[in-house]
Amino acid sequence: MNNVRKADRKDLARIAEIQIFNYRLFFYPIFRSDEYYFEELQVPSLMKKYEAELDSLYVYDDGVVKGFIKIEETYIARLFVEPVLQNASIGSRLLEYAVKEHQADHLWVLEKNEKAIRFYERHGFSATGERKPEDGTDEFLILLRRQEGRID
Repeated sequence: MNNVRKADRKDLARIAEIQIFNYRLFFYPIFRSDEYYFEELQVPSLMKKYEAELDSLYVYDDGVVKGFIKIEETYIARLFVEPVLQNASIGSRLLEYAVKEHQADHLWVLEKNEKAIRFYERHGFSATGERKPEDGTDEFLILLRRQEGRID
């Protein structure tokens, strides 16, 4: 966990890149929106959005920012790792940081994102049965909550 630190302004471009790469790779095949994924979703606009949210952003940085997490109180709002670096424990370290340092205990995940659901389940999160529509789509998000007393 010592590679996790609070994000600062110099991290914004990297954070935006990581999110965009993940969105295009994993969500574009589901939503198929050229307008959103290739026109609206751009590094400068995400940088501006995240600049106002720096207080809730943390990065995994071992000399290069390889992933980030957005934590709002005990809610995990975002967690992304550079796609080519996934399965290298970076996401696990970010999630462990959120749980241990911020008592993070819940998040929403796209119902079709089975890989993410399995990842969170391995870290003690379980589906609650609650779901809600993803704004402006026919897809659904499901609520995952961390099991009380679970020690990893």
